[in-house]
Amino acid sequence: MTAVRDGLPDGRYGRSADQRADRKLKIIGAVLGTALLGVVAWSGVSYIAGQDLSGRVITWDAVSDHAVKVHLEIVKGTDDKGVCTLRSQADDGSEVGRKDVTVDQRTEQVDTEVTVRTTKRATNAVLVGCTASAGG
Repeated sequence: MTAVRDGLPDGRYGRSADQRADRKLKIIGAVLGTALLGVVAWSGVSYIAGQDLSGRVITWDAVSDHAVKVHLEIVKGTDDKGVCTLRSQADDGSEVGRKDVTVDQRTEQVDTEVTVRTTKRATNAVLVGCTASAGG
């Protein structure tokens, strides 16, 4: 007696339904992955391009229990204007001082020393960020 097979031999008559489904899922995954990378790249470039002012704290010194002197450097376009925000914290992490510094000089680089008043002795001074004004 000969045994009768229930179906066609594997690999002889094209791909199985499972292989076609796997291929479709791989294509869909590749398209979605590429789209996600594109969105992430676009978001990053948009964020960086939107930064008209960039600044950094060069040095800081707690000159007393109620003041911190901060050397701030800002790089911007010649006609750009905006505000940079500085913050000071105490040992326990609480905020003890905050100051907004207006940047309206007509130069590409601004070096300035700013005194931030504090409610008690500060252990740091950080730049929270800089934002361009609507007219700048």
